[in-house]
Amino acid sequence: MTYAPHPTQRGFTLIELMITVAIVAILAKVGLGAYQDSVLKGKRAQGRSAVIELMQQQERFMTQRNCYLAFTSTAPGAATVASGDYGGTLCGGVTPSFTSSTFPFKNFSGDTASNAAYLLSSAKCSTTLTIDLCVRVAATPIVADPVVGTLQMTSTGTKTCTGTASSGNPKLCWP
Repeated sequence: MTYAPHPTQRGFTLIELMITVAIVAILAKVGLGAYQDSVLKGKRAQGRSAVIELMQQQERFMTQRNCYLAFTSTAPGAATVASGDYGGTLCGGVTPSFTSSTFPFKNFSGDTASNAAYLLSSAKCSTTLTIDLCVRVAATPIVADPVVGTLQMTSTGTKTCTGTASSGNPKLCWP
């Protein structure tokens, strides 16, 4: 009795499959980390741009009304004038009367409120300076960014941030 030769088996061994899966997982982790870092850098650039744009709007407001406007933001499109900085009145005794549709500044970064990465606000620079002398505008991230935190700029030109990069690597805040 003669036996027919056994055909060679084709396929992957379990070890080969596990090595391939491990390599793909490592590449995916590196790629995802690089992607998330790029997205974060883009959002920070959007925040810096929004701060500079808001400062320009504040300067325009200053030339028209002879003071800056302090406000806070709780959500994109929802800003409240901070009347405490004016002693209850705004610029020469005029009471603030802005509504959400007549508010003079955009209070979020980006083109639309739904895509905003930062909420914008402004306040007087310090407890010793009044709002008609100096304003500090800020961009607070909607999703926490512990490295950079809140981006800030004053009407005197000082640029800072509140995250860990402020002391270690300030170029991350304002390159």
